[in-house]
Amino acid sequence: MKAIAQDVYGSADVLQLRDVDQPSIGADQVLVQVRAAGVDPGVWICMTGRPYAARVAFGLTKPRVAVRGRALAGVVTQVGADVQGFQPGDEVYGTTSSGTFAEYAAASWKRLAPKPPRLSFEEAAAVPISGVTALEGVRGRVKAGQKVMVIGAAGGIGSFAVQIAKAFGASVTGVCGTSKAELVRSLGADEVIDYTREEVDRDGPRYDVIIDTAGCRPLSLLRRALTPRGTLVLAGGGHDAGGLFGGYTRQMRAPLLSLFTSQNLQGLTSHERAQELKELSHLIESGKVTPVLDRTYPLADAPAAIRYLAEGHPAGKVIIKI
Repeated sequence: MKAIAQDVYGSADVLQLRDVDQPSIGADQVLVQVRAAGVDPGVWICMTGRPYAARVAFGLTKPRVAVRGRALAGVVTQVGADVQGFQPGDEVYGTTSSGTFAEYAAASWKRLAPKPPRLSFEEAAAVPISGVTALEGVRGRVKAGQKVMVIGAAGGIGSFAVQIAKAFGASVTGVCGTSKAELVRSLGADEVIDYTREEVDRDGPRYDVIIDTAGCRPLSLLRRALTPRGTLVLAGGGHDAGGLFGGYTRQMRAPLLSLFTSQNLQGLTSHERAQELKELSHLIESGKVTPVLDRTYPLADAPAAIRYLAEGHPAGKVIIKI
């Protein structure tokens, strides 16, 4: 089968479209004919091996898994003996650690859910990582009537977070650049802050919850925009910084700082499970959440898709169509 793979860490130049063996499945796995795959910062981390601490999980000297990509949408072609609830022909979406920038992928049935009927495969592939991260950033933290700020509101995670927070009954302020203000308003934001003109700690209301997906602002600045007992959620961002931990140093410092303040400062690690996908499916089918797509690339142009994600500021998600 055709796949985008690499043998060494590096820039998008190390990625190659090549023929690889079709994956075999275990008893608890399904084989999916991939129709679309999502591009997210985790793909960049696995490709570059940066920040360097990530190599403990992905391979010290070279990627342990050669095929890139984690999020997928496609059609089940085979099921393992222990798989429950899926059969060949089912349209699914979800994640796998074995690579999705390929014609086929093996995935645990526990990390898949039926694809929402109202979504195309490309739209569905946008959901499993960014949508789940946004859901877990909002759920259990945001209550109806609260004031919520989403930084990076036009991005992959942020575009979902704005919609989900609105679905939970919050008043939402989105932070983005000038060119994306109308998009963020269309997602339901009650107010938009143009970060090219003013900063998030401007004079004005303080926020019960801040979800920061951008990763570039110091904790001290974000805390000034919070209520005295507000919650800060650090969801993504900072993946392209150098050093051992890169921008994720903030996520490590936040809970330690929480010990000495009445504010709740949290780093977020999402759980890619069917449970969250099914909850998102309900929000999608009810019309409360719609994936936002920026660009779609063919499989052969996956390196260009990753460059666009890393160098630009996509309005929504970047997708690989297979």
